[in-house]
Amino acid sequence: MKFLDEYRDADTGRAVLAEIARVAARLPSVKIMEVCGGHTHALHRFGVLDLLPANVEMVHGPGCPVCVVPMGRIDDAIDLAARDGVTMCCYGDLLRVPGNRRNLLDARAAGADVRIVYSPLDALAIAVAEPDREVVFLGIGFETTAPATALTVLEAQRQDVANFSVLCDHVLIVPGLRAILSSPDVRLDGFLGPGHVSTVIGCAPFQFVADEYELPLVVSGFEPLDLLEGLLMVLRQIAEGRHEVENQYRRIVPDDGNPVAMRTIASVFELRDHFEWRGLGTLAHSALAIREDLARFDAERRFDLPGVRIADPRACQCGEVLKGVLRPWECKVFGTACTPETPIGTCMVSSEGACAAAFTYGGKRREVAVRTS
Repeated sequence: MKFLDEYRDADTGRAVLAEIARVAARLPSVKIMEVCGGHTHALHRFGVLDLLPANVEMVHGPGCPVCVVPMGRIDDAIDLAARDGVTMCCYGDLLRVPGNRRNLLDARAAGADVRIVYSPLDALAIAVAEPDREVVFLGIGFETTAPATALTVLEAQRQDVANFSVLCDHVLIVPGLRAILSSPDVRLDGFLGPGHVSTVIGCAPFQFVADEYELPLVVSGFEPLDLLEGLLMVLRQIAEGRHEVENQYRRIVPDDGNPVAMRTIASVFELRDHFEWRGLGTLAHSALAIREDLARFDAERRFDLPGVRIADPRACQCGEVLKGVLRPWECKVFGTACTPETPIGTCMVSSEGACAAAFTYGGKRREVAVRTS
């Protein structure tokens, strides 16, 4: 297939669904985690969840980059943004992520210079245009967005831009998956692997899922037929007693990833000893920091930040949602106290958050309908 409409062809979709139903009929109840937040939204948006057999349950994983950032790191960004002479640049979905008492949008309303950018290079351009201000880019995301941040740091070095730095919150997908798999309250039968991350790191880093935990993982794309074919591949492995890493998204994802992007990441970043993830706790070697030789572009080194660890609100159950223990609508504040307009947790804020997807596309209503039918 070459064109977008081919990946949304209804007749082909019905044929794949019929095969999914045939394979699933040979299985007990199975639980499959889609790792990527983009998959979560696509599953809801295209109605795929409504079409699956009753014994195939999809649960949501830690692959939403905004969702896993802990509250203390948001407070660091708010503290920095509120300082005189500082311009904080970030992606739009970070503005409303709750800190302890307020978010970046509140800080902007109170007079902080917080600007939305579409690329870290936009932040660098602001720094060049306004040399009298300290311009900080709030770098966030998995390996998908880390190359863009790394290239921007290298460009800042090339141009010798003295007033540009990065507050780095880039995290790595493999430690997050390991934390999920080692959690005693999580039971999974397979994974849809993250398509976007895999364009950078390839498929090999996920081999531990098959080798150590004996579970299948299929890297999948984001169109309806991508998702259906990826699920079918996972279910076939389960039915045949196999546990392998397979690549459904071959048109985009090379098995060995993007070596140039990985070298770029390594040239700018190094592993942190440990980093806190929302809902998962502190994980060793799970995040990136700017290398010592590029320290002048590291906002954590340039500014004295609070660095306080802050517990999530008691009412928020984002951690359980990120681990696949709870579905969004099972959180006691979902759709009542916590909505996209009044979010308590990050999963309701981000464009890739599981709670936002369920709220927007009616996940709670579907679940109620299933329970009462």
